[in-house]
Amino acid sequence: MGILKPITEWATRPWGQNVPIHIAWFLIWVAALAGLLFLIVHSTYVRYFARAEEFAGSVSPTLEAILPPRIPRHSLVARLFHWVMAAAMFTLLFTAFLPRVGVQFDWVTYHWIAGTVLTVSIIFHIIHASFWLDFWAIWPDKADLVDALRRVRRFMGWPASPPRRFPKYPLENKLYHGAIMATALSAIGTGVFMLFRVRTILFPRNPYLFADMTWGLMYVLHGLAGVGLIALVMVHVYFAIRPEKLDITKSMIFGSMKREFYLKHYDPERWRIEASGSSSREGD
Repeated sequence: MGILKPITEWATRPWGQNVPIHIAWFLIWVAALAGLLFLIVHSTYVRYFARAEEFAGSVSPTLEAILPPRIPRHSLVARLFHWVMAAAMFTLLFTAFLPRVGVQFDWVTYHWIAGTVLTVSIIFHIIHASFWLDFWAIWPDKADLVDALRRVRRFMGWPASPPRRFPKYPLENKLYHGAIMATALSAIGTGVFMLFRVRTILFPRNPYLFADMTWGLMYVLHGLAGVGLIALVMVHVYFAIRPEKLDITKSMIFGSMKREFYLKHYDPERWRIEASGSSSREGD
């Protein structure tokens, strides 16, 4: 438990045992500053040091001619899931951490309702992605790793072939998806059990379901996941509003992107688009 002491707050039980009760709240500011530092470093790099994108190969003029003006990217169901999840996530962050920085209100009810919405939406998304979407499109593959190595070598000034254009989800998106998935599932997994500590319409209240040490560790893991989400959400919003990413952001609103943007950044062999104007399977 020694590794947890600097980042947790502890309490002493009546019979003398020390147990963790939650994270140390300074971690809120650590997460926020980490997110802000990433934004500053990345925006500075893009503004002053990044070179223009260069890809291997070229797009066939024949393919360019038969593609529709708008390339479908996200189905209506996928977009609705995204915005429901986003609303739940922001509600959870605000209700969890605003009281800790001095904004006092009756937050518990809003928090567990938002957590329930997030849990149900993610369960729905897992089922939807497994049976109606291309489930493996969001997971890294060998081609992603090869192209990432090429980018690293070129960044270091070493000889390397230009990388290929991106699949539907570039490696950065896939890695972010993995990070947000692990963090959110940690928050949800602990949050479901924590519902037994408060009065809800879902479960009868039972604060004795676990021992104090187990409850304490659960609260610590839940808190760590929460502060992790602060930085991750900051990064997500930052990329969503960057000028070069706006076509991607708009596709999460309108469902499609411009053909020119698709041809410039994406590999038709890795993200196939039907000439009729609909992709073979919609992604999330």
